[in-house]
Amino acid sequence: MSQAEGNGGAGARFLAEVREQPAALRRLLEHDAEIARIASAIGERDLRLIRMVGHGSSDNAASYGIYAFGLLPRRTAMRDSITLSVHYGTPVDMSGSAVIGLSQSGRTPDVVEYVKGARAAGAFTVAITNDPSSELAGEAETTIPLAAEPEQAVAATKTYLNTLAALALLAGHLAGRGAELADGIRRTSELIEGAIPGLERSTAKLALPFSYTGRMFVIGRGVEFSTAREIALKLLETCRVAAEPLTATDLAHGPVAALDPLFPVWAIASNDGTLDTVQEAATRTREMGATLVASGTAAERIKGAAYTVPVPSPDPALLSPLVSVVPGQLFAGALARARGLDPDAPHGLAKVTLVN
Repeated sequence: MSQAEGNGGAGARFLAEVREQPAALRRLLEHDAEIARIASAIGERDLRLIRMVGHGSSDNAASYGIYAFGLLPRRTAMRDSITLSVHYGTPVDMSGSAVIGLSQSGRTPDVVEYVKGARAAGAFTVAITNDPSSELAGEAETTIPLAAEPEQAVAATKTYLNTLAALALLAGHLAGRGAELADGIRRTSELIEGAIPGLERSTAKLALPFSYTGRMFVIGRGVEFSTAREIALKLLETCRVAAEPLTATDLAHGPVAALDPLFPVWAIASNDGTLDTVQEAATRTREMGATLVASGTAAERIKGAAYTVPVPSPDPALLSPLVSVVPGQLFAGALARARGLDPDAPHGLAKVTLVN
């Protein structure tokens, strides 16, 4: 038992909700039949373009959705511009599109407004939210409930993981592989459950040498770019670390010049076609003298890392971001406590961000 949990102190809720993620994933699977029906509706209407909108962790999940829909049903998916239609009032033809509004609370005003306008413009609209009675769910034609149960810590954890899984399930059913993805998510929940105790210990130790870190790059590629974005967000909001997510290739196109021994890089590596680019970025990082942390399913294939945080490999490999984000979540919580901060209640943030 961690000190935070044992005394009900800083980060107790955040840590508890990280630990609840395997159970939350299994609750989402109880809605598999509903997700299959939504996928059938998209297929029957032959909707070839998937538009996703959200903010924060929801937008990070949309980065994953691009690959889930591209790799499974071979649909073009995009993180669409809310500003273009909602704030600039640009008419957009939504016929032939499935629109997915992503919001843990279902109450972010411009996401709700986007979905409302998209439905009026001819899109088939889907809400993915933890609150099926929310405004977002009311505006959409159909809803996928995240089933994560209440999330009390301000920084999202289990709602983020369930959003990834919901997108994977929807894409899987659209590709005729729903049963395979559902089984994979169930197995992945067990992998996470088994890995969390060891990851808690390793990330608690890792937090100590970084307790005075003020900036960091977090890099990934492909499906793991969503993980890089989410880990960077957790470090920003819970630890006040100026963390910036980059693709492994982007690092070499300018940002590498900023690196020095006091500017660490966290690299997420997977055993897929993106591994060579992450390895190359790791080499550039070491050449600049920066401290390198390697995580992910292929962490041990990153040479010269000062710290390595491997995670088990799920099957199918598309589900690796569900596992690889967990050490980043735990590291953010441990680092916040090492810096005297409370990851349950980051300064200046509320649970629902109202964007007007």
